[in-house]
Amino acid sequence: MGLPMTLSIDKKLSRNKFISDSLRESSDTKLRILQQCSPDISKAVDIIINAFNNKKKVLLCGNGGSAADAQHLATEFVIRLSPLIKRPGLPAIALTTDSSMLTAGANDLGYDNVFTRSIEALGNEGDVIIGISTSGNSNSVNNAFKKAREMKLATIGFLGKNGGKSKDLVDLAIIVPSDDAQRIQEGHITIGHIIFQEVEQEMFGEVK
Repeated sequence: MGLPMTLSIDKKLSRNKFISDSLRESSDTKLRILQQCSPDISKAVDIIINAFNNKKKVLLCGNGGSAADAQHLATEFVIRLSPLIKRPGLPAIALTTDSSMLTAGANDLGYDNVFTRSIEALGNEGDVIIGISTSGNSNSVNNAFKKAREMKLATIGFLGKNGGKSKDLVDLAIIVPSDDAQRIQEGHITIGHIIFQEVEQEMFGEVK
C-alpha cells in the first residue's frame, strides 16, 4: 500500500478551513440549543422519569441516521450511560432494529406504517415515544406520532429546521435551531445524552 498523496498548499488550506468551519458550526448550534431548547429538554426529563416511575417504557424511532440515534439512545437506557451509577435496566425499545419486522411492514403495509404497526403491537397508555426527524416531515415518524396519541402515549419529537409537520403532532417538540441535517443530528444525540443522563442521575443518584 503506497503512501497517501501529499496535498497541495491550497488544498491543505481549503481542507483545514472546512474542518474549522464545521467544528465552529457544530459549536454554534450547541450554544443555540442551550439558549432555545433548555426548558424543553428539562420537560422531556420529567416526562420520561414519570413514565419509568409508573412502570412504563420508552419507544424510539427514526430513519437513516436518526434510526441509528434511536438505537444508540435505547441502549443507554437498557444498559447504562454512566458506569459509576449502579442501577437496573430501564425499559426502552428502538423500533428500528428488527429487519424482518421492518421489511414485512414495508412490504405488506407500506413503509409509512412500519412504526405505526410496532406501536400498535408494543405500546401501552402512559408509555413515551421519541420520534427523531431532522425535517419533522417523515411520514413514518409522523404516522407513529398519530398512532401514539390515539393510544394515549406521551409524544416527544427530536426535530430540526422549523419542526415540520411533527411539531403539531407531539406533546413536546425539541427543535434543534439549524437547517443543516448534520448539525441537527449532532444536536439530537447531544440532547439525548443530556436527557438520559439526567434521568439516570435523578432516579438512581448523581455520580460523586
